Amino acid sequence: CVLAFDPHPPDSLDTGWDKLNHGLAFAVLAPCAALALQRLRRRWLAAALLAGTFGAFIELVQTQIPGRSGEWEDLLADAVGIAAGRLAGHVIERVLKLR
Repeated sequence: CVLAFDPHPPDSLDTGWDKLNHGLAFAVLAPCAALALQRLRRRWLAAALLAGTFGAFIELVQTQIPGRSGEWEDLLADAVGIAAGRLAGHVIERVLKLR
C-alpha cells in the first residue's frame, strides 16, 4: 500500500518499468495470499480473486492521488504477476511435495 499510494515512491525500489514493478509485486502477493488461505479448498482461486480486487482498488485510489494515475495496463500486469506467482507456487509445492 505504501508504494502504491505514495505520490513519489523511492527510486531504489523501482525496476525502471512500471509494468514489471506491478508484475513482481503481484507475483509475490498472490502466493502470500494463498499461504494465508491454506484451509480453503480453492485457495489459489480465492488468492487470485483477492489480489486482483486489490489491484483494481489500487488503480481506483491512484486516480485520486496527485502525480499518480490508474491504468488498465497496470491491471493486466497485475494479472500476469498473479499467474506467474501461481506457477511458481505450483512448482514449489510439487518440488517440496506440499500438496
